Amino acid sequence: MASVTSIYQNNQMNTDTPARATGDRDLGQKDFLTLLTAQLQNQDPFKPMENGEFLAQMAQFSTVQGIENVNTTLGGISNQIGSNRIATGSSLLGQQVMVPGALARADESGAVHGAVDLPNAATEVRVIYTNAETGAVLHRQDLGPQPAGMVGFSWEGVPEDLRSARTPVRVAIESVPGAEAATDTFVYARVIGVDMPQNTSEMTLRVEDYGMRSSLEVTSIR
Repeated sequence: MASVTSIYQNNQMNTDTPARATGDRDLGQKDFLTLLTAQLQNQDPFKPMENGEFLAQMAQFSTVQGIENVNTTLGGISNQIGSNRIATGSSLLGQQVMVPGALARADESGAVHGAVDLPNAATEVRVIYTNAETGAVLHRQDLGPQPAGMVGFSWEGVPEDLRSARTPVRVAIESVPGAEAATDTFVYARVIGVDMPQNTSEMTLRVEDYGMRSSLEVTSIR
């Protein structure tokens, strides 16, 4: 007994329709029902179509239709994700993100912000800010006694000449008693560019003074 596909191929060979003139096209639900009706009309009366065959063809068509719907849905989701990535990347430009390091520049409000990870509690913690270009001491800040862990610091009064020239400031941490292990210093630095590779959802940030950094490394934004 002829199948839906073979009947469709025979009809294509024997008719000169607009669909043939314009080339191949995908079969839709209406096409399937038309071909199925033709199949039933042309079946061998002595060997009628079995219920199982009919159900199998219906299931096959439903599967194909379902896959097409899934592909359409996934395509829409992909486009939406792409738009969201662009919006997220644009929103990060000019923002201050925390990165490991000791080199910082004053933000728009004229302040330098950062944090230090103390391995042990300290009875006294001091932050020293120096001009990264000349080595001159610019400011000293006493934070007093601090527990082990992350301790934030800020220098709000960066001189105007350093702010306008975007002069880099180096941050050094002194603690009493002196830590056996080196302390980890983190500063906020400005995002000056965003790269969005096509094959991954991860974005790469171009951070001033620190080059390319994965967005997954960013734990804090100001």
